[in-house]
Amino acid sequence: MTNPEMDAQVHFTDIKKHFNSYTLTSRMNWVLATYEGIALMILYFKLRSTKAPTVKAT
Repeated sequence: MTNPEMDAQVHFTDIKKHFNSYTLTSRMNWVLATYEGIALMILYFKLRSTKAPTVKAT
């Protein structure tokens, strides 16, 4: 017989299933999400600054 309280703690649903700290796969998901966030920030700032500002000669 298993304890129902124990089952509730072990079985996650929704986003908790993919982002928890109990399994290696879930920890890997945190690392990948962090790296993706950093990569998106780098791409955003690189693409945003590619257009040179125009300077008017007076």
